[in-house]
Amino acid sequence: MSDQWAAVREVLPVVTARFADLVEANDPAAPATAEWTVADTAAHVVTIASLYTTLLAPEPEVADPVIAARIPTVTVDTVADINTLVLGRFHERNPAALAATLRSSVATVLDLTTGTDPERTVPWLGASRVPVGGVLAHLVNEMLIHGWDIARAVGAPWPIPAREAAPFFDLFIVGMIRNDVGSLFDGAPSNDRRIAVAFRSRHTKPVTLVLHRGRVSVEEPGGPVDVRLGFDPAALHLVLFGRVGRTRAALTGKLRVTGRRPWLLFEFLRAVRMPTNAAPLSED
Repeated sequence: MSDQWAAVREVLPVVTARFADLVEANDPAAPATAEWTVADTAAHVVTIASLYTTLLAPEPEVADPVIAARIPTVTVDTVADINTLVLGRFHERNPAALAATLRSSVATVLDLTTGTDPERTVPWLGASRVPVGGVLAHLVNEMLIHGWDIARAVGAPWPIPAREAAPFFDLFIVGMIRNDVGSLFDGAPSNDRRIAVAFRSRHTKPVTLVLHRGRVSVEEPGGPVDVRLGFDPAALHLVLFGRVGRTRAALTGKLRVTGRRPWLLFEFLRAVRMPTNAAPLSED
């Protein structure tokens, strides 16, 4: 984890500055997604960063008891509900104020995690357990995904370098699955079939994720697999969050599906999925 931990701490302030500049440079009332304006999108990211300043504190505090009570019961399919609740209780929509709060919260997150063990876990949505490194990677990914939303809507460039995207896969997705996914993936259809998917990228550590009877686990590479997925981290995350279609990503060569039973990837991804709420203005 050490290389990705160093990487995520390096890219977090860089992505924060880029996202904050994007927010300040555009009309806050402009639509960024089918549901949110630019200001709403920025506010969503700010609430996550602010939450992490309390989650990562030496003695975590309950900033909002109403929201805290909902967090342990959230699943991937109900993330939209808690996002709506949080945005309804957070009223700031001024771009300059949002950008300033985001920069301050990220600086606090970095200060709080200086010298910490990146593999120490903290409670997350759905009673899951996420390593500290994964928390920082999740925050980076929120800005990358929602920055993509804003930039696409207003016609601005928004590159997502692999170095910025890769920690989310290694530290958050794999990190959470190694520890405890809680009830986060509950509600997906499941059967007795065992599906093993080998994930391979030049930017991440090789790993095999296994879905069996509705539960997902991590295996070291080398064993038998049904699907081999070669991926560019940015492309994979945009697909997982419903921003780019699988066919488009495959046609560009950024997702490469092979193996004995490649069709099982679709069943795997119906269970091991990410929230696709706040969809883009038009989907690919």
